[in-house]
Amino acid sequence: MKKITAERIKDAVKEACLSIQYRYSPKMEETLNSYMNKEESGLAKNILKILLENSDTASENRLPMCQDTGMIVVRMTIGQEVQIVDGSLRDAINQGVREAYDVGYLRKSIVDDPIFDRKNTKDNTPAIIYTDIADGDEINIEVAAKGFGSENMSALKMCKPSEGLNGVRQFVLDTVKKAGPNACPPLIVGVGVGGTMDYAAVLAKKALFREIGEENPDERYAKLENELLSEINELGIGPQGLGGKTTALGVFIEHYPTHIASMPVVVNINCHMARHTKVVLK
Repeated sequence: MKKITAERIKDAVKEACLSIQYRYSPKMEETLNSYMNKEESGLAKNILKILLENSDTASENRLPMCQDTGMIVVRMTIGQEVQIVDGSLRDAINQGVREAYDVGYLRKSIVDDPIFDRKNTKDNTPAIIYTDIADGDEINIEVAAKGFGSENMSALKMCKPSEGLNGVRQFVLDTVKKAGPNACPPLIVGVGVGGTMDYAAVLAKKALFREIGEENPDERYAKLENELLSEINELGIGPQGLGGKTTALGVFIEHYPTHIASMPVVVNINCHMARHTKVVLK
């Protein structure tokens, strides 16, 4: 049995929370450059150029790329041969978030009660934590900082099975149209299909952890992702909603078996920063 300390988990989460705030991933910078070079609109091209310059400036000055430093979402896949020792898993994750947002001078955005008090917790905790069990003796930790300008424009629809592929396609397009400039395009669009109402949302969030350019292993879904990306970019919303060909940079779909009577679909929208990273503890 492999023993991994809570302290190692805390340190890994802390470093992940900091590292994702200061620069796009190399693949995202490459993608933004590619779209910038394809833009015909001078305004759209200039906005994408400014986004890339912002990433450079943030990295050089160790400042966050955006004032909304997000709510932390942690996805952990824990090997069944791992024993977590010397502390609580949940406490370790939240302590890592707490320390990162303190030393990084990151904006604390979390309120305790969602309806009544809405008092700031003043340390950006608690995080959203998902865990899964797998074979093996290591822990895979994925960390994302999810901004809420885009989160607020996400949506759920309990589609009828008879709506089929066209129903899913139309719902994705309608959700992006409704989001317009409010989700800070260019976007990453996560789609969860299947399971139950709640699990479709988990799938949509999981989709946002994929790296830009990553293809769906199922050819049918890969084709649908590419078609939706093209259709979204034909909407003309463009960077920051000011027009152009670059409304989205990627569409990622995750699916799961569901009941014969339903087809839950969730669209979870992310902005262009797509702040997430992965670390493996062995």
